[in-house]
Formats: sequence, C-alpha cells, structure tokens
Amino acid sequence: MAQEIERKFLVKGTAWRALAPGTLYRQGYLSSVKERTVRVRIAGEKAFLTVKGVNRGVTRTEFEYPIPVEDAAAMLDALCERPLIEKTRYVIPFGAHTWEVDEFHGENDGLVVAEVELARADEKPVLPDWVAEDVSGDPRYFNSNLAKAPFKSW
Repeated sequence: MAQEIERKFLVKGTAWRALAPGTLYRQGYLSSVKERTVRVRIAGEKAFLTVKGVNRGVTRTEFEYPIPVEDAAAMLDALCERPLIEKTRYVIPFGAHTWEVDEFHGENDGLVVAEVELARADEKPVLPDWVAEDVSGDPRYFNSNLAKAPFKSW
C-alpha cells in the first residue's frame, strides 16, 4: 500500500524563490471529507488523480495516477468543489531531502508553505533557514481544508 509521510512548515522571507523555478498548479477536490480526499491536479503540462486516506499523525495512505490534461481540466471546471486551489510550486533540494514550497494564489494568496516527504514518521530532516513553524498537525493547512476555508477568511 502506498504511504505518504510528510511534514509541513510555514515559510519566512523570500530567499527560497531564487533556488528553483516555479510550476503553476491548479487543483480541486471531488471529495474532501476527513476520511478520504479525491483530488484532481494539473501541474504544468501534466495531470493527476490522487486519492488520500485519513491522516494518522504525519502519515496517510496515498494513491496517485496520471490522467489526460483535458480530462483534468474538464473535472476542475465542472465537478470540483470551490474554490479551486491555485499555487506555484518550487521544488528545492536541501540536505538529504527535496522540499516543495507552495506559494498560494487566489483565495489563499499570502500563504506560503513548505512540505518535505520523509522515509519514516520519526525522521528529523535538516531544516533550511527559510523554514519557520511546523504546522503538520494543524488541519487548516491541508489543501483540502484550504478549499473549504481559504487562508483569506482566517
């Protein structure tokens, strides 16, 4: 079974922007209930359908499948919950890990979050100096919840 183990942090400053080019993401949720999320995502020129289970600490079940971009666009436009999540993702290698920094747009403008995938739940990654507070346990920062309660409404 596929497992996702990740930690999520707020980001400070803008130094991280110079470390990698960004890719525009557009994503929406066909289901965003706590027990499972079903996400449609267009990332640059690729598209994916992702199913995730309930969080257990920083771990959860995850299945992801490539789909045609045209299908993803149709689902985002006609079937997904609103608002959609729009963000630019920067993939930044640091130490033994690759960090994904998401700079949100639209209803979540002003929010910048960094995620790092881990091999084990108890792993302690070396933190870049642009990483701030650990928000892994705060459900407000889950993308599925940002679609329901956008950052601008906090």
